[in-house]
Amino acid sequence: MAKVQEYFDDLETRDPAARETALLAALPGQIAHARKNAPAYARRLAEVDPTRVIDRAALATLPVTRKSDFVGLQAEDPPFGGFNAIAPEAAARIFASPGPIYELEAPRADYWNCARALFAAGFRCGEVAHNCFSYHLTPGGWMLDGGLRALGCVVVAAGTGNTEVQVQTIAQLKPAGYCGTPDFLKVLLDKGRELDLDCSSVTKALVSGGALFPSLRAEYAERGVAVLQAYATGDLGIIAYESGADQGLIVNEGLIVEVVRPGTGDAVSEGEVGEVLVTTLCPESPLIRFATGDLSALIPGTSACGRTNARLKGWMGRADQTTKVKGMFVHPAQVAAVVKRHQEITKARLVVARDGESDIMTLHCEAGPRSALSQDEALAEAIAHSLHDVAKLKGRVELHPPGTLANDGKVIEDARSYD
Repeated sequence: MAKVQEYFDDLETRDPAARETALLAALPGQIAHARKNAPAYARRLAEVDPTRVIDRAALATLPVTRKSDFVGLQAEDPPFGGFNAIAPEAAARIFASPGPIYELEAPRADYWNCARALFAAGFRCGEVAHNCFSYHLTPGGWMLDGGLRALGCVVVAAGTGNTEVQVQTIAQLKPAGYCGTPDFLKVLLDKGRELDLDCSSVTKALVSGGALFPSLRAEYAERGVAVLQAYATGDLGIIAYESGADQGLIVNEGLIVEVVRPGTGDAVSEGEVGEVLVTTLCPESPLIRFATGDLSALIPGTSACGRTNARLKGWMGRADQTTKVKGMFVHPAQVAAVVKRHQEITKARLVVARDGESDIMTLHCEAGPRSALSQDEALAEAIAHSLHDVAKLKGRVELHPPGTLANDGKVIEDARSYD
């Protein structure tokens, strides 16, 4: 009888010291490569001697590259801000994420390093997988698509929306697994139940693009679906992934991850919440000390599954006011853009909360009094339309008298509990 493969490859079970040695040995070459081939790093690291960056202490002296700065940097030096080490015409695909922020994908298999996370979630060669990440402009759909195909899976390129058609497709094609945001799987399963369509073939899922709340994971387990999550960005691919519920997210191979005090490059203690910084060994997009803006914490020890890399506690919010809603980032600048469209608004605050197992957002606006209730309703409807147009997400609008909203500097409030 053939031995069951427990791990994607032997890298996952290396001695942690051997992994650290290999990563740090590759670091000087990556910094030299970035200086030579990526104009932004030629400027930022001009005074750095790559041969001296041989440990984490030396890495910590290098400047932080902030994702939050990319919109401005790319506008100044289009299309990639000079952080690309290959020419745009050498890419396989180019994406435009909200901001806009442009990313490239090089023409090689599993460019975003997703196969390892999918394997840990139980996906195997020959299985059919229903991929509900968006294939439109943003890289999410293509990330998981590439990882699934690298594993030998057959991909249903479902994308987002069209719930009824998607459920009919699941009932007919009987995929074994789902990839997409945590909330949308529930939408599909509920629609399948409503239409009396059999979606029971889906027994595993890898989700990302939002928090997987414990209550939602438990509901999926009751419905026969084992759901694990991955932490990914449109710049880096999968940073970390689960191998079992409630055991933390294992850092992906080939990445150097730091957790630092927000707004600085200074490391925090193990277990302390801080901002996630990533240095990648990817030759085409050699991001160095890339500040994701996401909060997490390093968990002591290693996973009980046998994988030996460091673990993150999971996504714990944002270091800035940028907030992820249904897999999409919403920025303070987008709230400001909505306000500019309506001269009646004197102040606005976007609150993101939960309604059952779904994200909801409500834009609270201070506005002067109008002469009739119908005018309030018309203004709220117009603002809601602007919010959807700018953020590409639907949200409620509530109007308030001037001076009502808190004077605490917050433009976006994340009121969800991550316990």
